[in-house]
Amino acid sequence: MRGRGVPEPRAPMGDDLVPLDASFFERETSLVARDLLGKMLVTTVGDTVCGGCIVETEAYLGADDPGSHAATKGVTARNRVMYGPPGCAYVYFTYGAHHMLNLVTEPAGVAGAVLIRAIEPLWGVETMERRRGRRGVEVSNGPGKVAGSLGIDLGLNGERLGGAIAVYDAAHVPDEAASTSGRVGLSSGHDLQLRFYVTDSAYVSRGRTGPRRARRGADDDGGTR
Repeated sequence: MRGRGVPEPRAPMGDDLVPLDASFFERETSLVARDLLGKMLVTTVGDTVCGGCIVETEAYLGADDPGSHAATKGVTARNRVMYGPPGCAYVYFTYGAHHMLNLVTEPAGVAGAVLIRAIEPLWGVETMERRRGRRGVEVSNGPGKVAGSLGIDLGLNGERLGGAIAVYDAAHVPDEAASTSGRVGLSSGHDLQLRFYVTDSAYVSRGRTGPRRARRGADDDGGTR
């Protein structure tokens, strides 16, 4: 199931993993979204280490992006975390069913965040399966599934990366192993080429690009709006 550019599992986690610092995220959002492919997303929730390789992301920009929570008349209680500082978690609840994990980008004061749409599990797989009540790709092949399997909820909104949620460096996924498309699950802004994914990974979500369709079930989780 492993796609090209996705590292082999490391178990248990070793001391060789280097966390990404805020400067990685303090850049243009689409660049961060692309460069997050192949990086390692890890949580320590309930004293259990869970995580894996990021294989799908979406970039959400500022007020001019119709698909973004920042497309408002300024800062709101909901989107405040998107305005920085970079290197924090932006977590929200959607469809009455799913938490979504985003990583804040851009310099402080500029709205931007990357939605983590899918990961390939590498650590704590049994715990992730138990949290989801699913096995295989269904554990984390969608943004709501990622947050659910990693134990992420609104209590981690605004959390600085490096604690309960951390992102570690790993080899860059080469261009020939990555693809780009429009975003998933949006009523507007879906045509912007701001979705990035590891082309051959089985863990990439099944969501279709294009206008948002009627929701069919609790696992049919989509994008930011």
